[in-house]
Amino acid sequence: MYLRKIIVIILLLGVVLGLFFVYKVYTAVFAPNTGFNNKEAYVYVPTGAHFSEVKEQLEPLLKNIGTFEQVAEKKGYTTHLKPGKYVIKKGMSNNDIVNTLRSKNTPVKVSFNNQETLEKLAGRIAMQVEADSTSLVKAFKDSVFLDSIQLTEAEALSLYIPNSYEFFWNTSAEEFRQRMLKEYHRFWNEERLARARSQNLDREQVITLASIVQKETARADERPRVAGVYLNRLRKNILLQADPTVIYAIKKHTGDFDTIIKRVLYKDLEIDSPYNTYKYAGLPPGPIAMPDISSIDAVLAPEKHDYYYFVANINQPGYHKFSKTLSQHNANKQEYVRWLNDQKIHR
Repeated sequence: MYLRKIIVIILLLGVVLGLFFVYKVYTAVFAPNTGFNNKEAYVYVPTGAHFSEVKEQLEPLLKNIGTFEQVAEKKGYTTHLKPGKYVIKKGMSNNDIVNTLRSKNTPVKVSFNNQETLEKLAGRIAMQVEADSTSLVKAFKDSVFLDSIQLTEAEALSLYIPNSYEFFWNTSAEEFRQRMLKEYHRFWNEERLARARSQNLDREQVITLASIVQKETARADERPRVAGVYLNRLRKNILLQADPTVIYAIKKHTGDFDTIIKRVLYKDLEIDSPYNTYKYAGLPPGPIAMPDISSIDAVLAPEKHDYYYFVANINQPGYHKFSKTLSQHNANKQEYVRWLNDQKIHR
């Protein structure tokens, strides 16, 4: 009888210990283990990362990093990391978190516009994906790649059509470049190509002219009229005489693209640069900035008119006064110059 009691007690203890073990395993694997108040948090796993780097990011987000590590090891995650951006939601268990880190790489939205150089574009992109600006610039300027798509380095910026795109965060520089090449071909559909041909321009020339239009006016509704002026001048073989190209030439010459030039001086017009459209006929070698799609479409569908000149309209900020004759333009220009002097804008 006494022995039977001992056996029953041992069995009961075994059951209790077993239940306790099952409870501990269950809570370690399936119980909520997040410790943040927001609805979700993000973990970025770099290419080639070690588990310790993931653990370091997760530690402030979890109640118990030790149980997470145990589950991750049991599920084989500690030696099979996958790079990317992962969303950890409030209330997730260790099992949920490991499964997310193994298979739910979340895309990020990458946006860019109005970049003046490949370097500035690279800096903008590097803020949004894993690839750094150095590797991006190298990919953008790769001569083998540019030769393969028949672009010069001066034209290379025209490949990147400003918009918002979805990428995985762990996108490399080369992968970004290849995706942009696909988007470039998608953008240049048959309708846009036909419109370019109707203006006697190729794709790169359209974007180069669009970059000048972009810099001339911030008003999207005025861009088709400005584009029409420059196309009229091109058809008549008249120098474009676009101030933004002179400003770009100065920046390129000094290497300082952060400088602000509000007024182009007569001495600036003498700079010897193929981008100086006061000295060199036709379009410059490539875009002077990244034009918006509205500027590109303005060149493809310009306003038809007989204007050959324009100058800033002091009575309607952001817009311009257009003229058909040089004498009319000079009168408008004198008014604008007086206004600049009154405002003490000397550079």
